[in-house]
Amino acid sequence: MNEKRRPGKPWYEELFVNYAATYDTEVFTQGTAAECDFIEVEIGRDKTRTILDVGCGTGRHAVELARRGYSVTGIDLSSDQLRRARQKARAVGAEVRFQRRDARRFRFKRTFDLVIMLCEGAFPLMETDEENYRILSNAAQAIAPGGKIVFTTLNVLYPLYHSVKDFVNNQATGGCWQETSTFDLLTFRDYSTVSVEDDDGNRKTLQCNERYYAPAEISWMLKALGFSEISILGCDTGGFSRGRPLTTDDFEMLVVARKI
Repeated sequence: MNEKRRPGKPWYEELFVNYAATYDTEVFTQGTAAECDFIEVEIGRDKTRTILDVGCGTGRHAVELARRGYSVTGIDLSSDQLRRARQKARAVGAEVRFQRRDARRFRFKRTFDLVIMLCEGAFPLMETDEENYRILSNAAQAIAPGGKIVFTTLNVLYPLYHSVKDFVNNQATGGCWQETSTFDLLTFRDYSTVSVEDDDGNRKTLQCNERYYAPAEISWMLKALGFSEISILGCDTGGFSRGRPLTTDDFEMLVVARKI
């Protein structure tokens, strides 16, 4: 049974209703193994490290890291995506603690050695800057001193030089594409009309609103939240590397920082 719709559901919730198997066919989901290779390097391949995956979606990173022997907890707001994540974990015999939680409101009694938020896992999909900051703040509180955060977010340098709509639609191989796109230079937000074909072939149209960030914004937010050793890098799907500087051609930025 698919996740129940409710009136007035935000676009970032409605998008993922009955959109899990199709999501896993998108081009941007195909670099999981290489991305997990990078994560392993960042934690020294230490299997005692605990990992929290915020906005874990269909569990592609959580399941892969658990399969490699790490202790992983994954949280997401979408029941449909979590259902598929649990199915994938069972299929490979991986043990992951999946929980339905809102990234703006979660708290754990314990802390983790690493928090990951990849492929726009919750941050920066919220419709206000305050909500996005709250997600980053919650992630910071979940990290033990000396632990790390690894996340990707939308790079504001890209839409200043390129068409967001062209990039998204060139990447679209599953069921999601942009019909219109307007980038607001004052708010760094892309307002778009998106068409989605769900797992049953049903089509819906959503009015979306995503926040793009400047590297300096990310740096000051992380410093305010108690992070140091902040690295902001360029990245592609499956192409995470400490040796890649951020440029105007990078749709996303890769961020790595250590909790003081």
